[in-house]
Amino acid sequence: MRILLVEDDDLIGSGVEISLSEAGYQVEWARDGHDADFALSTKEFGLLILDLGLPGRSGTDLLRSLRAAGNAMPVLVLTARDTVADRIRGLDSGADDYLAKPFDLSELLARCRALLRRSQASGNEVMVWRDVTIDITAYTARRRDAEVELTAREWALLAHLVRHPGIPQSRARLEALLYGWDQGIESNAIQVHMSNLRRKLGHDLIRTVRGVGYAIERE
Repeated sequence: MRILLVEDDDLIGSGVEISLSEAGYQVEWARDGHDADFALSTKEFGLLILDLGLPGRSGTDLLRSLRAAGNAMPVLVLTARDTVADRIRGLDSGADDYLAKPFDLSELLARCRALLRRSQASGNEVMVWRDVTIDITAYTARRRDAEVELTAREWALLAHLVRHPGIPQSRARLEALLYGWDQGIESNAIQVHMSNLRRKLGHDLIRTVRGVGYAIERE
């Protein structure tokens, strides 16, 4: 799962980025509102963690624009503003949850998990195909009734393919899903992940669409 963190405080941002990465999430960190706006307009994220007091463009303005554009991505607001009026203003602007600074990182992770579960519950999160059962909400994959262990990036790829059954996804789109701006990408990285998924879940579950990308078969 890919998360956009928007925070101008280096100490807080670094701590959140490390905690999320250790929990298996792919994190991009924007330090002002303009960089966040650019990231949101060019890439897909499963969750936005947003500070309201940002340089360049305020978090409140960014959030209102996001909702006005019809983007329903879950948003967790982080801010030093802890009055009732400030919490109401953030929620009325379109936030799904609110966490005041200072906060405990374990609580932040729990709130992220809750928001992601809530956003995913509305879609089809269980796929059964031959002897493979994949439950994206529960993060479980089984083959012949045996649980299959997947890495965080394998899960991110699999979840994306499951949510777009039969629709080919380009390598560039999958790379953008997995990797941040400052991460080097090996030319065969996606092929390696796909090879591992096929080895674990069956070679005919994910098909290669020549010249286009990859698609998971419909159940």
